[in-house]
Amino acid sequence: MAVNGSTEFDVNATHEEVMDAVAAIEDLPKRSGSHKSAEVETRYDDGRPKRVRAKVSAAGFSDEEVTDYTWDGLHSVTWTLAESSVQSSQIGTYTLTPTATGTHIRIDLEIGVKVPMPGFVLKRVLKGALETASKGFKSYVESR
Repeated sequence: MAVNGSTEFDVNATHEEVMDAVAAIEDLPKRSGSHKSAEVETRYDDGRPKRVRAKVSAAGFSDEEVTDYTWDGLHSVTWTLAESSVQSSQIGTYTLTPTATGTHIRIDLEIGVKVPMPGFVLKRVLKGALETASKGFKSYVESR
């Protein structure tokens, strides 16, 4: 079973500052309570993360996930699950749009699990992930 959702918010930061914050993978635990650690395994020639390994904990499960990042300049970044013992799928995208005072961010996220889990629990996990991704990320970006 997979669920998906999205959230939108504005930050007082430029596209460049937002993308630099996304690329600061080692800081994921600072902006997401479910991330216990995160490290970049491989990078693109420009230094942006390509493959990331992270330890996460959510809904009573601990997992080590590997995700692959794809960057579209300063417009968007997408991550796709490559390995996980708990998740069957995860696709997320940050899409950026300039505003008069900074950047509008839309986050789209889809997650699926390998383990049996009631739909309402998985939806709660998704809601929590989107809330963390918006509030935690906004606070992180604006404090840099």
